[in-house]
Amino acid sequence: MALLSLAELKAIYEKPLFELIEQSREVTRKHWKNNEIQLCTLLSIKTGGCSEDCGYCAQSSRHSTGLEREKLMNVDEVMPYAQQAKDKGSTRFCMGAAWKGVRENTPQFEKVKETIGEVSKLGMEVCVTLGSLTEKAAEELKEAGVTAYNHNIDTSPDFYDKVVTTHTFQDRLNTIKHVQKAGMDVCCGGILGMGETAEDRLKMLQVLTSFDPAPESCPINCLTTIPGTPMENQKPLETFELIRMIATTRIALPHTKVRLSAGRSSMSKETQAWCFFAGANSIFYGNKLLTTGNPENASDEALLEELNLIKQMPHTKMDLAEGEHEQEPSINSSPAPCNLTKPSDDPLSVTTATGK
Repeated sequence: MALLSLAELKAIYEKPLFELIEQSREVTRKHWKNNEIQLCTLLSIKTGGCSEDCGYCAQSSRHSTGLEREKLMNVDEVMPYAQQAKDKGSTRFCMGAAWKGVRENTPQFEKVKETIGEVSKLGMEVCVTLGSLTEKAAEELKEAGVTAYNHNIDTSPDFYDKVVTTHTFQDRLNTIKHVQKAGMDVCCGGILGMGETAEDRLKMLQVLTSFDPAPESCPINCLTTIPGTPMENQKPLETFELIRMIATTRIALPHTKVRLSAGRSSMSKETQAWCFFAGANSIFYGNKLLTTGNPENASDEALLEELNLIKQMPHTKMDLAEGEHEQEPSINSSPAPCNLTKPSDDPLSVTTATGK
């Protein structure tokens, strides 16, 4: 996927809404089976006590959110959740630990790798989000059985220090580079509604288009205003802002699964349907994300049935159009430098972003 300029992304995003959705729908039909949705289940395997200061996150030890800390789960504690997720139709099992990053050669990391190995035996895709990684840690996770690593860039390079100060935007890119080099898929997206501008969102998307290969999946999260966090008083996101961003992401990243992520519990089924129509083809499935609520399984089942959507099989890639060739990962590739140049509906009541 070629790097798109900010001007090109703005031209897409600012189209009349119906024209934008028509274009994103055409891209979806070209590359994806129209009636398939990937179901992912997310489990927090170590909750709270994180040393980072991410302004949106309930798990930061720097914020007084009342969240109860929980120690790292053992493999025997995780496996019933993984098996239940598979039984209910999820094809990807995601595990998150509230860490600044992985420390190699520690009992905690060895325990996580053991859990990954057991989950991978179930035949699902295995995704983890554990904070920053060294090159060696990434290689060990790949060997343990991880198929995808989630590491969101959250927002634009310009707005990033308004969100978190305990690491830099470049730190995020460095981890993504290690993930790619190790041969894992990259799951990387952002959070809408943190006080950023529409231009910030497009600058974030521009960075994502620079990845080589492109992200395998891109979560589009909506912020939940959690009491005790610095972002507790942010205004809710407008419905059409979300739909525009979903559609623009689909056009900019045609081969990437676009995940309608945190915030769905506060969306109407009509809003979700528009997001699916605009190009979203993945959701988190299960009544809890890392620390916040998500629609009940029965509610999602009913919505999928009403919209005639079916569950996608594991390891599903985009449908290749005639004359296309699937992009092969290059283990030596890295994100391009982030040298970015500048060229109403009822609001959603949105909830928290998933993980780091």
